[in-house]
Amino acid sequence: MSDGESSTPADAGDQTASNSRRPAPLWQRLLPWLITLVCFAYLYNRIAGRTPEGETVVSYLGGIFASVNWLAWLGLMIPYSLLYLAIDTAVLWRVIRWFNANVRYRDLLPVRSSTYIISILNEQVGKGAMAVYLNRREGVPGWEVASSMLFIMFCEFFYLTSWALIGVSVSWNVVPPIFHNIPWIALGALLFLIVFVWFFRSERFASVALREKPLLKSFREARWYYYPTIILIRSPALLGAVLVYSLAAGLFGVEIPLGQMIGVLPLIFFGTLIPGPFRAFAVALWPTLFPEHTGEMAIFGFVQHNFFLLFNAGIGLFFLRRANRELFGGDAPPGSAGGS
Repeated sequence: MSDGESSTPADAGDQTASNSRRPAPLWQRLLPWLITLVCFAYLYNRIAGRTPEGETVVSYLGGIFASVNWLAWLGLMIPYSLLYLAIDTAVLWRVIRWFNANVRYRDLLPVRSSTYIISILNEQVGKGAMAVYLNRREGVPGWEVASSMLFIMFCEFFYLTSWALIGVSVSWNVVPPIFHNIPWIALGALLFLIVFVWFFRSERFASVALREKPLLKSFREARWYYYPTIILIRSPALLGAVLVYSLAAGLFGVEIPLGQMIGVLPLIFFGTLIPGPFRAFAVALWPTLFPEHTGEMAIFGFVQHNFFLLFNAGIGLFFLRRANRELFGGDAPPGSAGGS
């Protein structure tokens, strides 16, 4: 910044983003891998204890894998992946229109889809692609996009917690006692949200420096009903998953009625909050909740949670040409600040 120029929010936001890119501590980078190793060791021991005599764990799991009708499975997962993309884009579209720019859903869809490709390796890079798009096409500073992404992540926690509360209420008598703590977690989350919204919306705290942080712009502007709105927009994805996962489990030889699945699937999705590659903690929950089908549910959980990411990336490849055109082709039209 040259002499005589004043500092702007964008400058402050860029400086904040620059400072936030410091490497994470070693323990923080190793922790997800440690959790994954523990979960896979747990799975191996459970499966080894139920492997038929004369079979290895690998051959036992291979036999389960070979018995699945994969064409029927694809017939379930591909439509669900498309539904998820539509809903995920709707959440992003709604938040961006609130806080950043008056973008069209059909323009956002290919870019959002293409970010799934790089999100497999690094989710933060995927979010960066959204920042490039909105900056180039609408002139939105990167720090504003980061604030919107943070708002979506914040709402994601309350979305998962809300459905986990419903799930444990339905399956209270059949899930391990550790899940009985979820109502207390949900209560604590609700109280925190009330105080959080009050802090950012009340004039009483207008002079507090924390409220003026550039990265918290979206929270300063968010009205109280924005939070449940995002939960409602995203909820059809979970309801669709209940149907798809129930039908898919049958292809693995395990019948899970819809009423039972709606009790356990939100709890397993809640487990995705635990960090770790391959969704290891969520995968480990399946044989824990269905111990009589340890091998089948281990394969089922791994395939459902991880191949889903590859399906999303495959859809992203379909939209990649248009996304590249949106990101890099032609001059960016003048954007409009603010949303509806």
